Amino acid sequence: MSRTKPYIVAEMSGNHNGSLDRALQLVDAAADAGADAIKIQTYTADTLTVDVRHPRFQLSAGHELWGGEYLYDLYTRAHTPWDWHAPIFERARERGIEAFSSPFDPTAVELLEKLDAPRYKIASSEITDLPLIRLCASTGKPIIISTGMATLREITAAVDAARGAGATDITVLSCTASYPAPPESTNLRRIPVLAEALRLPIGLSDHTLGIGVPIAAVALGAVLIEKHVTLDRADGGVDSAFSLDPGELAALVVESERAWQALGTTAIGPTEAEKEGLRFRRSLYVVTDVKAGEPVTEANVRSIRPTGGLEPDAIGQVLGRVFRTDAAKGTPLTWDLI
Repeated sequence: MSRTKPYIVAEMSGNHNGSLDRALQLVDAAADAGADAIKIQTYTADTLTVDVRHPRFQLSAGHELWGGEYLYDLYTRAHTPWDWHAPIFERARERGIEAFSSPFDPTAVELLEKLDAPRYKIASSEITDLPLIRLCASTGKPIIISTGMATLREITAAVDAARGAGATDITVLSCTASYPAPPESTNLRRIPVLAEALRLPIGLSDHTLGIGVPIAAVALGAVLIEKHVTLDRADGGVDSAFSLDPGELAALVVESERAWQALGTTAIGPTEAEKEGLRFRRSLYVVTDVKAGEPVTEANVRSIRPTGGLEPDAIGQVLGRVFRTDAAKGTPLTWDLI
């Protein structure tokens, strides 16, 4: 069990819908919900791809959210303008939460270093961009690596690249890079497998609907949960269909901590919280007034709550014995009485 509650990251992505005011409202919503951080993405369409109208630069027609859209157009629509970064980071500082980003090229890292970004996240599709990983790691900041689509060999190579460039604080996120992701493809059982293989903290970057999957991930050891957030799914937006609204994010914060608290220990036996309950286990009691010399019968001795008398299993040994003294209703049955 992690020594601290899960770290909750609210991913803004393109849900600002092209409005800086909305982006700042998303920072406020994340802070109000109790998230630990707001995350953005630092790229432009030109740093991420090129404007070519060819099928290889086009999403498949059957894609659930962005079918048929060209990469350049999608990234133009979804990107967070670089001159918004400073006010977003400043609003996060004012609200007492972290702001950090996923950089997608060296110029993004340069910008984020000027803003004193506290950590970097490597997006799933960039896990094979080892030069980018090394550059981020060379800053000495904590590194988060998302692993959607990646093999264990690719994940290990990315971790080794980060370590080789000086990273000492690395968190790896289990991820299914599908938008939205079906729960049955999320494969949460790989969280403890990754933890064992990498000997690193493991979290979850989740694109399923709702909060059930990330809460289950906490039970399997996830130390960080990243979820996309929006002000209102009805407003639309690049990622709004699989994003949490502020109320759902607040519920995730509360319930993920509750799940973490519930992990407890492997000890089997009564807990401190159960001590009062132990008083109300069943035991054998005198249930009618009896006189000395009367026999013990099923009518005058029964197994009831609370504890204090003989164990219920002793009933076969006491039936037919004789009371040595008078006993009032509600007296615990002990061997001294019979």
